[in-house]
Amino acid sequence: MATRRDARASARKIFRVWEWIDVPTTDDDVRRRAVTLLTAMHMVLTATVLRAAARMGYFERKSVGRGEMVKFGALNSASVALLNLSLGFNSVGFYQMSKLSIIPVTVGLQMTYFDKKFSARVKLSLAVLLVGVGASTVTDVQLNATGFVIGLLSVITTSIGQILTGSLQQKLGLSSTQLLCAAAPWMALTLVILAPPVDGALNGGNILESNHSSEVMCYALMSCFLAILVNFATFAVIGKCSAVTYQVIGHLKTMLVLGFGFVVVGDPVVAKNIAGLVVALFGMILYARAEMRDRALTTASKSTADTESSAR
Repeated sequence: MATRRDARASARKIFRVWEWIDVPTTDDDVRRRAVTLLTAMHMVLTATVLRAAARMGYFERKSVGRGEMVKFGALNSASVALLNLSLGFNSVGFYQMSKLSIIPVTVGLQMTYFDKKFSARVKLSLAVLLVGVGASTVTDVQLNATGFVIGLLSVITTSIGQILTGSLQQKLGLSSTQLLCAAAPWMALTLVILAPPVDGALNGGNILESNHSSEVMCYALMSCFLAILVNFATFAVIGKCSAVTYQVIGHLKTMLVLGFGFVVVGDPVVAKNIAGLVVALFGMILYARAEMRDRALTTASKSTADTESSAR
């Protein structure tokens, strides 16, 4: 019969596999060293599986302009590389702050360049959410010029990339799966090119000469298969909802990981983290309610406009 210690050991292994998919922390040098290469492996497998699924008839593969997909893939790959460099050149606290700033930057870009409206209720709920997540995750904040520029670029490219993920689906008439299938090869190719210099800058050496244990390779392979689901979910959520909603769900995942660490893995419980967790979850509930209300009002407004148009 499994003991409590065995259960926690198993939980830590599951936790570690999950963290392979997410942005690395400074606690795990192996993942930090090869994280861009690992992400490239994720995209290579994603592209391969989607191509195979299309040939087997699970979905219809649509032809998309190569130039547009190359630019889209390069932008998303640059976002990944810059996020990894941001973590390498900044403190973990500043990196977490830059991740938090993606939501307000996305809101600002959509309001300025995409004529999207956000109600006061949504803005307030997002502010509550960010305060809670910040209290739970942001610790030591240290600034330097190079890290600040890299962090700024990572936030901008990530925001634009996620906005385009939604807008391109509407513009080209593609499903989330079709867009991912079209973009994944170019994202994989760009990440393969970027991996040696980016991971080399973080590691101070040539990652292609690194040797990893069979256990590490096993975790990497497991993360590749899990990443297919993550990539699919990313495009689906942004396509069906919005880039902001995707970021909110991403912060929910962070809060669940923190809670998992407290309850199952046995991480030390800190009052500040718990308080931040509660505030963040409250902000997410407020956001969900505000978003559903705004969608209902938008639907009712369109219905009224269609009725008046038909009457004429």
